[in-house]
Amino acid sequence: MIKLSERIYYMPHDEDTDRPILGYVKGDNYSLMIDSGNSKNHADLFIEEIKALDLKYPDFVAITHSHWDHTFGMNSLDAISIACKRTNEILKDMIKWQWTDAAMKKRLETGEDIEFCDTMIRKEYPDLSEIKVKTADIVFDENLSIDLGQITCKLMRLESSHADDCVVAYIPEEKIVFIGDIISEDFHNGEVYYKDKLESLIKDFKGINFNTALFGHLEPFTKEELIEWLEEVKYLNQF
Repeated sequence: MIKLSERIYYMPHDEDTDRPILGYVKGDNYSLMIDSGNSKNHADLFIEEIKALDLKYPDFVAITHSHWDHTFGMNSLDAISIACKRTNEILKDMIKWQWTDAAMKKRLETGEDIEFCDTMIRKEYPDLSEIKVKTADIVFDENLSIDLGQITCKLMRLESSHADDCVVAYIPEEKIVFIGDIISEDFHNGEVYYKDKLESLIKDFKGINFNTALFGHLEPFTKEELIEWLEEVKYLNQF
């Protein structure tokens, strides 16, 4: 667990089974976990880490988007889960999925899932029957502000090529934003970026007053580095 400030911590990503960054926000009244991890084992490791630092068990867990690596740990957490409406709709559909070898191979054929996710899920779950998808307890449309006690988390749904349900968790008092995978491409349709969504995202990030951005699968960015990175993506895609 890495301490960014007296109130903000995060557990780094682990590429071995595609585990993303998990965040922790310490309020005077409540604590918030950001993303639930890709499995019970991932979520349990996070809880062990915060206990070792004598931090409070999270009261809430906020989800940045519906992809498996950010949501499959939700079922094992004793915390109130929060997601945007679109994320919850996708999770409702995923609850119907069967987690057998045959069903997973079928989803690859239909394009419902991709090879990378299939490989990593099988690696994280030697026993596929352990996968339990859960919907959120609290659902919001586009924005939700949570007062944790002397610190606030603003959940904001923004346009993204990666998925149509991407949410960032902005902590204005600390000038820190957890961005999930919002800057990634659309891996389900040929690893592409979409011009209008990329331009919208660049504009949105320029308008948010932050110093540090925590992306799900890389080291943290400064605001300047993040904008520069997105502008380079735009240039390389000849938008």
